[in-house]
Parts: sequence; C-alpha cells; structure tokens
Amino acid sequence: MLALANPPAPSPKIFHPATLTAKAPAKYDVAFKTTAGSFVVEVDRSWAPQGADRFYNLVKYGFYNGATFFRVVPHFVIQFGLSSNPKINAAWTDADLHDDPVKTSNKTGYLSFASAGPNTRTTQVFINLADNARLDGMGFAPFGKVISGMNAVSKIFAGYAEQPDQSEITSEGKAYTDKSFPKLDKIESATISIPAAPAPKKTPGH
Repeated sequence: MLALANPPAPSPKIFHPATLTAKAPAKYDVAFKTTAGSFVVEVDRSWAPQGADRFYNLVKYGFYNGATFFRVVPHFVIQFGLSSNPKINAAWTDADLHDDPVKTSNKTGYLSFASAGPNTRTTQVFINLADNARLDGMGFAPFGKVISGMNAVSKIFAGYAEQPDQSEITSEGKAYTDKSFPKLDKIESATISIPAAPAPKKTPGH
C-alpha cells in the first residue's frame, strides 16, 4: 500500500446535493489516484445519463477524495462511495436518484451505482471484477468503465472482504475506518478531464 497524501478538501458545495445537478459532458474521464495505484474511468453519458451526471458532480466537488474502498469481494465487485466525513454522508443520505434503464452489461471493469432497491442510488459505486450479467436484470446500470489501470484496481486490499460496517462508515467516517480497518485502500484524489474531440476526417481530393 502506498502512503496516502492529504487528499484535497471537498468543495463546500458538496454539502448541498440539491444544487449539484450539472449535466455531464457526453463523455468524460476520471483519473483516480489511490493507495493501490492509479486508474482511469471513461464515463459515457449515453449509457446512463442520470448516473453519469451524478458521478460527474460528486467527482467535481471532491466527494470521493479520501474515501475508502470498503467492500472488496474477489471475482465480484469493489465498492466505494461513502465519504470520510460523516457530515458529508449525512447531507447525501436522502439524495436519491431515479433509475436509468440498463443499456449495457456489467462487464469486468465497468462501473455502476449501488442501490438499496428501486430509485435509491445516491453516492455508492462499484467496479465489476468479473462479467456480472446477472446484475443487469436487477437494474444496475453501468455508466462507465476502467480504460487503464485495472492492474491497480486488482491490487486494492481485499483482506477485510465485507466486514466494514457501512452504517458505521456513514456515521463515523475516517475515525471508524482508520481505527478498525487500517489496511483499507483509499482514494487520494479523483479528477475529471474531457477527452479531446477526434480530428475531422479529411475528404480525399478529386
């Protein structure tokens, strides 16, 4: 595990979910720097518009900085998306999203929002560690995929499996994970970039 630098502080705007509704670009990348290494996610808004917009706003305003990968089930999923700050978690508890139709499958390296039932997506996301097509029929709509750094994703610490208590992380944040699960890998920063548009094709001369 790499040493974690102090993550950038989230924007004060992160405490006001109802105001963070910007429409995401058609495609954008998110570069994750973590204690397990770096990886890049490409988000395609056409797959799941509401999920892509929510992820865009969460990343833009620093929600994931300092967060842990608190659930790691080998050959299934890696889950993250509870803030290290309990006050931020409290602000987003009821910020539910309506579901997107499932347009692409939960393949290895693809990301979807976790939920507790229909129309309950908020901030938690999972990365598929296998082709989990059975999740498609359960309404989990992928919104992006890892396009580089899956080797780093595969190194994320899995020793605690599903032991960390999500309700405790929600209410206590960093204090709980640092004390009870110190080996959890963390997100140092998540940064948005917009891919350059492809150059227009030249028309052959006559």
